[in-house]
Amino acid sequence: MTTYPFLAVAIEGETDRNRLASALGVSRKLSWEEPLILAPTTLAQMENSRFDEARVYLSSFGSAVFFNCPDDAVEKFFDLLAQRTTAAKPLRPTSYRERYALRINREEKSTVANDLATIAQGERVYLDIIAYVLAKSVALEQLEALVDVVFDRMEEIIARLGRGELKVADSELARTAATILDFRYRSISHIMILDKPDITWESEEADRFHATLDNMFELRQRYSQIRQKSDTLLHTNEVFAGLSHARRSARLEWIIIVLIAVEIFLFIFDMMRH
Repeated sequence: MTTYPFLAVAIEGETDRNRLASALGVSRKLSWEEPLILAPTTLAQMENSRFDEARVYLSSFGSAVFFNCPDDAVEKFFDLLAQRTTAAKPLRPTSYRERYALRINREEKSTVANDLATIAQGERVYLDIIAYVLAKSVALEQLEALVDVVFDRMEEIIARLGRGELKVADSELARTAATILDFRYRSISHIMILDKPDITWESEEADRFHATLDNMFELRQRYSQIRQKSDTLLHTNEVFAGLSHARRSARLEWIIIVLIAVEIFLFIFDMMRH
């Protein structure tokens, strides 16, 4: 019986895997769901490696999944990657991380639990599926935290509105709207939460394993919550924008009225003087 650890780490910003691959001497272009698999100490591409060999999955979701690597391999890997790919934007790990493990036991029934999956024999497809799900999960975790930050910011604006303060700068509303739209773009276009790896279309067993993990990490439910929260934030932001524009329009109308009144006063004063 052998247990192999996984550690998924969210990455700041976007991950241009094809540019990184080119900088590392990999000429083949990767599809969106295909990770760039590298050796953690040499950055060599690993396509036909041994089952238990340490590797890092760099996904398009903005995540890196370390398989069978020690904890200190994370910082060393990103430092080495920055040294070898000076032409590309350096990748920086965040504090959003998830752990999982895969146990190989021929005498035990295959099971999937919250922190451990057990299978009878080691096959590469299970590693790839676990890495795929973990990459999505930790990317969603980062998005969830960012959405909560925007919610806190919106609560401050609502509190100001409750005190009768309608002074919300257009630049602040624009930044908030841009952040919300970024959530939706990243969750839909980058994470592709509703899609699954190609191998699941070829193997019924792989499809069941992926579906079980997907449900275990509640990927679809979490994605739905992000969508609902972003919809709420967008609607609230639109209300604030409408109030801000109405306040500005009312101010301009009063300015126009004052200018007309001044013009009438000057006209009457000029008539009386002559």
